[in-house]
Amino acid sequence: MPQPITSIHGIGPATAEGFARAGITSAEQLREIGAEAAYEAWIAAGNPPHFIGYYALHMALQGRPWNDCRGAEKAAFRVKFDALKARIDAGIPEMDKGRARLDAALDEIGLIRRD
Repeated sequence: MPQPITSIHGIGPATAEGFARAGITSAEQLREIGAEAAYEAWIAAGNPPHFIGYYALHMALQGRPWNDCRGAEKAAFRVKFDALKARIDAGIPEMDKGRARLDAALDEIGLIRRD
């Protein structure tokens, strides 16, 4: 039986809901795709990008507390986070960004039709 995402220390219910909107529903699935792809899916699902959430996810998947990330490691994550956001922003027209947020909100309240 799949383990809930919240079984990963450092991932709480709100984060799990955001990943569910992105189609990531189990700890095994999250570990399999990794932090980069998972966070990209997080943003694509209309969840707000946040640097602390980004590196906290990396830390959680390494079994480390979020506040263990410091110095050069944190700076390297900042570079990767900014590159991820820039890549996503470059590929999504402004109108579509709003649409993605709207779709995520409608999905959250159960108004997106699933075929």
